[in-house]
Amino acid sequence: MTLNELRFIVAVAQEKSFRRAAEKSFISQPALSLAIQKLEEELGVRIFERGRGEVAITPVGSAIVEQAQRALEEVERIREIAAHGKNQLESPLKIGIIYSVGPYLLPDLIPALKEVAPSMPLEIEENITANLDVLLKNGKLDVIVIALPFGDAGILTHPLYDESFEVVVSSEHRWAKRRSVHPGELAEEKVLLLDSGHCFSNQVAEACPEMTRKGAEVQQGTSLETIRNMVASGLGITVLPASANSERYRSPLLKVIPFVKPVPSRRIAIAWRKSYARTQAIDALISAVKLVKLRGIDLLV
Repeated sequence: MTLNELRFIVAVAQEKSFRRAAEKSFISQPALSLAIQKLEEELGVRIFERGRGEVAITPVGSAIVEQAQRALEEVERIREIAAHGKNQLESPLKIGIIYSVGPYLLPDLIPALKEVAPSMPLEIEENITANLDVLLKNGKLDVIVIALPFGDAGILTHPLYDESFEVVVSSEHRWAKRRSVHPGELAEEKVLLLDSGHCFSNQVAEACPEMTRKGAEVQQGTSLETIRNMVASGLGITVLPASANSERYRSPLLKVIPFVKPVPSRRIAIAWRKSYARTQAIDALISAVKLVKLRGIDLLV
């Protein structure tokens, strides 16, 4: 049994395809198939069921792949300890961040991190929470920025800040001169939200349950900036996190209206694997967030 064989079975399990796994592993498909067959013969079990369609993993194969992933993470941890033992802040930090946070936090976080850890650049992956969770557990990311609740027994989390929600309407909308809006009133309007795969949409739905109960008209968009432009054109209204309504994003075509108290909000946190060795990098990231000045947030660090 070799580390490469373990890497190959993990790649096949992730890609559900020998061809794609071979491409991802920079090896020919016959060589990858032969290596996996050799491992199966050594173990005396079938890890994968081969068919014309997607590759299926056997029950025992699933347990083997899970253990292989853990073994590879531990090997990577050894490398990290060796590489970063002298200075954990001298190589890139692979960070994942949800779409509804990235564009608004990163412009302030990057310069703050430059002050705290000038030799530690960020490799950034924007994605939905479910995908970031997988990438974190697979070791493809070091740390992720998500909304709570999140995590399981193998994950550590640290809250960063609470962020309020705000209503955004066209400057010509009948609410444009309102001083506040009750969450229940959104059920009367056409509301533009992110696709259902985004946790922010679920958070808005939880904060404004009347939209679901009364069958409000909800239209989905691919990004908050696209939704903001649709609202400016008069297509409907939306709810945005307060950081998305800072001065740099303001438009004369839009009006931002606060919710009545208690104001709906979310808690943003970072998450990382318990086995992750670069604890100084995590501390540096938290310290950088302390320097961030975002509109509408209450720092918790």
